[in-house]
Amino acid sequence: MTTGVVRAKWRPTLGQIVFAMLTTVMVLPLIGLFIFRLYDNQLIRQTEAELIAQSSVLAAVYGREAEARVAGGLPLGVEVPPEALPPPDEPLSPIQPNLDLAGNDLLARRPDAQPAATPADAGYLAIGASLAPLLRDTQKVTLAGFRVLDPHGVVIAGREETGQSLAHIEEVAEALRGHYRGALRIHVRDKPPPPIYSVSRGTGVRVFCAMPVIVNNHVAGVIYASRTPSNIFKHLYDERGKFALATLAVLGVTLVIGFIFSRTITRPMHELIARTAEIGRGDAGAFRPLSHYGSREFARLSQSFLDMAERLARRSSDIAIFAAHLTHELKSPLTSIKGAAELLQDSVEARGQGLTEDEQKTFIANILSDAERLDAMAQRLRELARAENAAPDGQTTLAPVSRDVASAFPKLAVTADGRLDRTVRMSADKVMIVLSHLADNAQRHGAQALRITGTDEGNMLVATISNDGEAISDANRARVFDAFFTTRRDSGGTGMGLAIVQAMLRAHGGDIALLRPETGVAFEIRFPVA
Repeated sequence: MTTGVVRAKWRPTLGQIVFAMLTTVMVLPLIGLFIFRLYDNQLIRQTEAELIAQSSVLAAVYGREAEARVAGGLPLGVEVPPEALPPPDEPLSPIQPNLDLAGNDLLARRPDAQPAATPADAGYLAIGASLAPLLRDTQKVTLAGFRVLDPHGVVIAGREETGQSLAHIEEVAEALRGHYRGALRIHVRDKPPPPIYSVSRGTGVRVFCAMPVIVNNHVAGVIYASRTPSNIFKHLYDERGKFALATLAVLGVTLVIGFIFSRTITRPMHELIARTAEIGRGDAGAFRPLSHYGSREFARLSQSFLDMAERLARRSSDIAIFAAHLTHELKSPLTSIKGAAELLQDSVEARGQGLTEDEQKTFIANILSDAERLDAMAQRLRELARAENAAPDGQTTLAPVSRDVASAFPKLAVTADGRLDRTVRMSADKVMIVLSHLADNAQRHGAQALRITGTDEGNMLVATISNDGEAISDANRARVFDAFFTTRRDSGGTGMGLAIVQAMLRAHGGDIALLRPETGVAFEIRFPVA
């Protein structure tokens, strides 16, 4: 049977993510340039709307002038089709701007004026002369160009084109039939445009509006207006120095962001990765703090990881030491049992000619004694395992537990004083286990009295457990909490009592320390208070 190779799922590195983010930040201004095209289109619509409004006012003035002269024989143009007229029951008939860079065909530049086939009527020339000052004043403010045409497309007001015809222009021809028409045409400038103008189509166009003048449902003329729309790129080109500074600022900010990302995330992460490799190789110095933590969250994560790794390494070392001690402790009774059993076996095979009856009883007694020692050791090992994995639960005070200790060890004169009424975060059974081991240890070393004194230290209750037994030598002080260390092995001591006490306390957030009293032995136990 063949097993398929599972391909690891591809995931981007943090550096790739940061690079993509920084690239996006740098590209955003360039994307903004293309978004300006939408703004250009809005400017064209705005320009057309303004030209419609201005042309409507001029058409209204023109219409009143023409209507006043119709009675005097002023000829009107073609009749406007009914569908081109606004509904009679509608009081308002707005003209909406409809020019669009994306949807409208961009026409060629506006054709030049042509000679008129028929000169304009004198009445229309008079109307043009009266409108000319108004056109000039309007153009000064709006910067728009205006041409006023008669019903045949002849310019009656419009500077140098006056007297010429514009009827051949598409939008003008449409207006002469009674329909409004707008157009976008290429704008030929008097001087070459700057290079940035080529980015958008809207920079080189001019908006044209042909507004028909309607009198008595006939075309009386056309207001032909044009203007170049405002352009954001012209402003950017005029401010190109500031634009360059803004670009440098964006680049600088991008580099600063990249440095911050590298300093706070990428660099600490690579250092932590390298540190894990050192821990995997068994380097004892790999548990030192990182050189740079970066962010608060990464500092907490890194420190928690290093603390956990250090605890696991220490636990692994403790397990190795524990296994070595356990092997040594088990070897002596097992060797004794094996030797006694072999001698007994040899005696049985010799059919009474080997060991005497007293010798056989001695060997059997040794076997039973060693078996009991192994059983006691196994019991203490189970207690140690439960102590190391004890769940922190329950609450109690030391006063009633002290009385239970006095009852359990009647040969000891147990006294209790101080702040023993504070509640600690350990159950009564577990506190009893701790104090019982200390009392048993004191009794085994010849103590006659045991004293329990409580002192309040904020969130800790410090209990001093002292006895008048044999003092601990300086050589043994550093080993009293080691598993299997005992000076009373001959009397059945397993050396597990203080190790169980220490494991139980640390599992609940407390601790134990050996003090240096003038006489006897004293321990300081720190219980976390509730």
